[in-house]
Amino acid sequence: MSMTLPVLPSRADGEGSLQVHLDPDEKITGAQVFAVYGKGGIGKSTTSSNLSAAFSKLGKRVLQIGCDPKHDSTFTLTKKMIPTVIDILETVDFHSEELRPEDFVFTGYNGVQCVEAGGPPAGTGCGGYVVGQTVKLLKEHHLLEDTDVVIFDVLGDVVCGGFAAPLQHAQRALIVTANDFDSIFAMNRIMAAILAKSKNYSVRLGGVIANRSAGTDQIDKFNGATGLKLAGRFPDLDAIRRSRLKKCTIFEMEDSPEVHAVQAEYLRIAQMLANGVDPILAAPMRDREIFDLLGFD
Repeated sequence: MSMTLPVLPSRADGEGSLQVHLDPDEKITGAQVFAVYGKGGIGKSTTSSNLSAAFSKLGKRVLQIGCDPKHDSTFTLTKKMIPTVIDILETVDFHSEELRPEDFVFTGYNGVQCVEAGGPPAGTGCGGYVVGQTVKLLKEHHLLEDTDVVIFDVLGDVVCGGFAAPLQHAQRALIVTANDFDSIFAMNRIMAAILAKSKNYSVRLGGVIANRSAGTDQIDKFNGATGLKLAGRFPDLDAIRRSRLKKCTIFEMEDSPEVHAVQAEYLRIAQMLANGVDPILAAPMRDREIFDLLGFD
């Protein structure tokens, strides 16, 4: 027996919850800004770091901002776990005027500038506040004026408006997924967050990057139903996994036909994004609809 699902009432961004809204003075201008999201453990940091490296190979001045309490976004670029902005601010009792750029910005592979926003202790504080303080600090020190590309690498699950804060700064949001149900289910929820932010901010969907995926049949099925588009694909290649273990980007790995193909794909995606991608008009599905689309009887 078929059942008609009720139409959920629409509401403004953040209605019914505490939200961190963008201070106009903190808006990033003069650079292309991308926010990278995806299911936890899907490879966002690896993807973000390799994408930053690819942009740098194109001659772009790149800044990568890790937005995760684990603060491990940039270690393949810097070869170490760098201190977070929040950790550094705590050492000066949050008197940001006492800090120097070299206290919290670290130069990584091929000149990529790296910052780890970090996050509040588990169960306390707000991730959106942390992102806002990081951008404010970067602007106070004029570190965004000489930047062409900013990449926000955001923690896996957008469970609150705070960790959706990078969407307030970004022009395009990229979603990293695998060709499986759980990853696509998470992608659908992220799409909903992006759609909510797009009502009040300039962020729009820029595409989906398939990671650790031999094929894209399930992603293609979901994209066909929602209007989302594939921006690129990376296979489940051991060299990619080993690059993270070796604390290096894919561009520093020993050359092979497979590694060269991955490098070329990152460079292609970076060039495509640098050229500008049209906003994707896609609509998330209801949870039940995803089960019906991708599930088995």
